[in-house]
Amino acid sequence: MLKRIHHAAIICSDYNRSKTFYVETLGLTVLAENHRADRNSWKLDLALPDGGQIELFSFENPPRRPSRPEAQGLRHLAFAVDDLDAAITHLTARNVPVEPIRTDEFTGARFTFFADPDDLPLELYEA
Repeated sequence: MLKRIHHAAIICSDYNRSKTFYVETLGLTVLAENHRADRNSWKLDLALPDGGQIELFSFENPPRRPSRPEAQGLRHLAFAVDDLDAAITHLTARNVPVEPIRTDEFTGARFTFFADPDDLPLELYEA
């Protein structure tokens, strides 16, 4: 029945700052950008290399979502990378703090976490 994840939707507090982060820092491709005047809201559709997408939304004064300590709900968004060290170098060169590398105790794969401009936890998982 289910084939794959089509998209993840993210609500940001500062549209231009988040757009710059996801497009310029993470290198996602813009598919469409639409302003919804009736809601004073932007919707930015971003493409991942595997065909998945991220929808970036802006709304006026969105409430903060609790993240840490572990709150109920979506925990983080993870991206597969071929070379974790290269991805970390890319982020740190752009002043994005990255947590120390960890190893998945069950798969042996290496991973790390970083955050978007709204402190949404994002993961890099070496596939």
